[in-house]
Amino acid sequence: MSATPAIPGYRRVLTGRWRLMAASALMLFVQLALIRWSGANLVHLSYFSNLILLASFLGIGLGFLRSRTTRDMGRYVPLGLLLLVAFIMLFPAKIEGSSSELIFFTEVRPTGLPTWVSLPLVFLVVAVTMTMFGEITGRAFREFSALNAYRWDIIGSILGTLGFTLIAFLRAPSWVWPLVTLVILWALYGFALPWVSRIAMLVVIGALAFESMAAGVSWSPYYKVNTETFNVGTPVEFTKIQVNGIPHQNVLDFAERLKIEPMYGRPYERAVDNPLRNVLVVGAGTGTDVALALAMGAEHVDAVEIDPRIQQIGQQVNPNRPYDDPRVSVYIDDGRAFLSRTDDTYDLILFALPDSLTLVSGASQLRLESYLFTEESIAAARDHLTDEGVFAMYNYYREPWLINRLAGTVDQVYGHAPCLDTFTAMQSVAAVTIAKDAGNAVCAPGAVWDRTAVAAAGQDIPTPAADDHPFLYLKDRTIPSLYLIVIALIIGVSLIGVRVLGGPFSRMRGYGDLFFMGAAFLLLETRSITTFALLFGTTWVVNALVFTGVLVAVLAAIEVTQRRRTPIPRPFIITALFVSLAVAFLVPNSMLLSLPVPLRLLLAIVLAFAPIFFANLLFTSRFKDAANPTAAFAANLFGAMIGGCLEYLSLLMGYQWLIGVAALLYLAAVSIGQRQLSKQSSGVTT
Repeated sequence: MSATPAIPGYRRVLTGRWRLMAASALMLFVQLALIRWSGANLVHLSYFSNLILLASFLGIGLGFLRSRTTRDMGRYVPLGLLLLVAFIMLFPAKIEGSSSELIFFTEVRPTGLPTWVSLPLVFLVVAVTMTMFGEITGRAFREFSALNAYRWDIIGSILGTLGFTLIAFLRAPSWVWPLVTLVILWALYGFALPWVSRIAMLVVIGALAFESMAAGVSWSPYYKVNTETFNVGTPVEFTKIQVNGIPHQNVLDFAERLKIEPMYGRPYERAVDNPLRNVLVVGAGTGTDVALALAMGAEHVDAVEIDPRIQQIGQQVNPNRPYDDPRVSVYIDDGRAFLSRTDDTYDLILFALPDSLTLVSGASQLRLESYLFTEESIAAARDHLTDEGVFAMYNYYREPWLINRLAGTVDQVYGHAPCLDTFTAMQSVAAVTIAKDAGNAVCAPGAVWDRTAVAAAGQDIPTPAADDHPFLYLKDRTIPSLYLIVIALIIGVSLIGVRVLGGPFSRMRGYGDLFFMGAAFLLLETRSITTFALLFGTTWVVNALVFTGVLVAVLAAIEVTQRRRTPIPRPFIITALFVSLAVAFLVPNSMLLSLPVPLRLLLAIVLAFAPIFFANLLFTSRFKDAANPTAAFAANLFGAMIGGCLEYLSLLMGYQWLIGVAALLYLAAVSIGQRQLSKQSSGVTT
């Protein structure tokens, strides 16, 4: 392999595989950090979380193509980070409410630049910045044979993922990630890191330290959290919580809450002869619902909250101190996952404002609460009710069709109509209440949701969300026009970027099969994330474990290919890949949900990671003989970017069918690869 071009006065600190691992770790670490930090300050990105992912794939691919040049632009990567951080801090934004097709759940007045300006600029800056990170890794990549380089790259990626996971676990402030970045850059370049880059990195660290030291700012694994207390010392003192720049919760005495928002008390008013021996609150947050349940006579409350920081704030400032009560058991967990693991039954189950306001990283349309509002989830809650039990959910639903979807889902699951209390004077607040036995809930006059009457009034009743299509806030099975525009812009910018920064497309000629493999791999990764989110929860821990598991499966394929004395026959790999895809497609997640957790975990690992393992056996068997490994790897990364765009097909067909799309992409890869191998065997070069 060719060596990295020398830089005058450049004495390496890290060399060989350590350099490649450090560069790869840094590249993935920064990518994950940018997704988290940018989404916290530019709320558009909370709903387009894969925008930075796609920009990163584009940039890294361009960086690999640039790695053959003599001038090392990677040393100037801090300038790109400074530009991105400065732009987002100068023009922070809040989401623009909703469209007619897709609800962005909390409506707040937008600030900063318009979406159509912010998103393209962020995409471009991230792509350029990640080009420099990709160039650093690409130069180190070129010092090894293709398969050895891939091995150390994946090991570095695992280390980067684990490093970011540690930061999330510690709820570290935002200045930590640029500090880690500076340390690794120094390890890579030493004094060859230009003074302008050192200053830029220090400015970034200082700016984020200033952000973190602002009054009331803290971080959870999901959000940037801002708290502010009002009316200090008065009977109506309350603490306002914002997450990622969006109003999220107000913490105040539950009696004062009932005066302002009577919906909190409606489930208790509708229940008849409910003993409240055991209550489950999903979305317990800062504890208002828990305090109210205790005041209503609950003997025991299981409080489930996904965000540890939000629960901690409630423990610290809630005037009713519900989390200090011995009758309360706190679970930091995903609500759907908790229901799938517990055998307890409840006299009252509340889904109490569980809106996350953000998406699960790596799955562009999956929100933290998506699997909580599916038909299967409502049925699971019903199965955990006692015979006298009551189920209720309430929130600021805003759109009539969304209220009708939820009420219709409950009606369909329970077999009788729920009570529907609406408070239109308060931004379409609604409470849906239903008893397991229809006689155990009494609705107020005119407050029975009637499917026939709703339809006769011309209102829409969308079909219930389902585990395979868990898009509660998407009215119909369609891809909203906003997403189509963004996808078209991404593809257009990418083609221009590859041509301008990466050079002629001919550099990647002969690696079309690796391009299709990259697209298919991204869909398999997305499917793995959504599967584990359903089976074990949409928590950050589960997400981190899936990312790590995917990389470990890739590493296992590399090791098998590397250590075998004779190559694994290509027909065997192809057959195993398509068989594993077929099995994963034919075994529904609903079958796994009913299994004990240990067996569920074992089968989920096999079904999710077997196709990834065999797919990477196919990739490594092809990649190890690539004449130009950096161009081959770039083609694979560009394919992954297109796979990220194809993920939006899940809005039309659901997540299960992403396996079918991946199979078609692998079929195209196999066909192209076979033609390429035939040309090579006949002595034809490309």
